[in-house]
Amino acid sequence: MKAIRVFFAVLALTIISATSMTANAQFRFGPKIGLNVSSLHFDKSTFDSENQTGFTGGLMMEFTVPVIGVGFDLSAMYVRRNAQFMQNNEVAKDKRDYIEIPLNLKYKIGLPVVGKIITPYLTTGPSVAFLTSKTGFDGFVKNKTFDAAWNFGFGVQLLNHLQVGASYGLGMTKAFKTVGVGNGSADIDAKNNYWTVTAAYLF
Repeated sequence: MKAIRVFFAVLALTIISATSMTANAQFRFGPKIGLNVSSLHFDKSTFDSENQTGFTGGLMMEFTVPVIGVGFDLSAMYVRRNAQFMQNNEVAKDKRDYIEIPLNLKYKIGLPVVGKIITPYLTTGPSVAFLTSKTGFDGFVKNKTFDAAWNFGFGVQLLNHLQVGASYGLGMTKAFKTVGVGNGSADIDAKNNYWTVTAAYLF
């Protein structure tokens, strides 16, 4: 997609700019944990979906160009996304496990005086996820093995190590399909949209 190509072009320029400042460049990594609230958005009104809470955990690395505060972060996360939806007054639940790899362009907003205590930041970038749990359940639902989204986020860095942030993931691919429901046998697709709140401690 065009948006993804633009992002990687910006990221490449950031990395090239950073190579001239390697002596002072900041490279850090550490654990990252959090909660997510996800919902399925179907392409037809046959189903009603409710928000469900899941969790995530893994490792994050961050590279920041000094002075200008621009860089990126890359994570490898285990993610549990739960879904609950209804058809004809019957409730169905789906628990999906993923290995997710989000890559974010990050801008840290330097603040005078208190910059070493608290630093706000903004993030955006693509995320890809690979299903590790079962692909189907209840005989008519099929989870896709690959999912992609674009994330928009914000947060604060505290005492130069702890980062607490929130992001919204806008699903770009079909993550879910129902097979042979409705008046005919047409398949019904759904995308993941989700909020994620995380805390990371970087060394």
